[in-house]
Amino acid sequence: MKEILIRGFSGLLYISLLIGCLQNEHAIIVLFFIFGLICLAEFKKLIQLKSIAPYIVFIIMYFVFVYWKLVLNTKFGLEEATQILMVITIFVELFLIKDLFSEKTIPLFASKRFIITTFYLSSAFVFLILIANYQNTYNSNILLGSFILIWVNDSFAYLVGKNFGRQKLFAKISPKKTVEGFLGGLFFSCVASYFIATFTETLNFTKWLILSIIISVFGTLGDLIESKFKRQAGVKDSGVIMPGHGGLFDRLDSIIFAAPFIYSFLRLLQYVS
Repeated sequence: MKEILIRGFSGLLYISLLIGCLQNEHAIIVLFFIFGLICLAEFKKLIQLKSIAPYIVFIIMYFVFVYWKLVLNTKFGLEEATQILMVITIFVELFLIKDLFSEKTIPLFASKRFIITTFYLSSAFVFLILIANYQNTYNSNILLGSFILIWVNDSFAYLVGKNFGRQKLFAKISPKKTVEGFLGGLFFSCVASYFIATFTETLNFTKWLILSIIISVFGTLGDLIESKFKRQAGVKDSGVIMPGHGGLFDRLDSIIFAAPFIYSFLRLLQYVS
């Protein structure tokens, strides 16, 4: 009972902090900067990377993209730089998906450790901010809706998998995940997309429905990839900062992996609308 209370309080504090900061653009920029540094520290420990270079790269990348107009006093080049970052990040994540399914362990030679800390983790926090600004004006509802879909997917994947799960999704990496759980999380995320579309008045139902599928699929893949990193490191959690939950990276792994795909879909909408 005590463990449940601790887990509940820790989760409630995390959600309250996130939702509270989402109401102000500069507050969420600061929060994600702190979250990024914590996740980077936890991830570096998982892949046994001791260099401080990833912190320097993250700080420069984050503030240049987030405050491009302020730093460079112009928007010139921002569009092209963002597209380049998006393409590289998606390619790196596709290679991680390939490693998830085709390799017993994810190869972690020196250069790859720097590549994935930069274009898997650090760039994700840039895209989280860009998602909320994809129409060049800050809209917290887009980002909040994405987080809600992640939470709905994770919650119902757990509940459906626990009560009805029979067929393992990826037994070698995450023995508790089931195909039934994944489909349950996907279904209820699709249902949640209707309510998000109705109450946020941001995107229409069809667009939120597509986003729910993107988030469920790539969020689950992100969770599995993080589980594989943890299995290679021989640890249960990425950290201990959130009592009852583990590390912050454990809570953000799904949205971290899904972020560039969410942003690419939103950008695509601008061209076809």
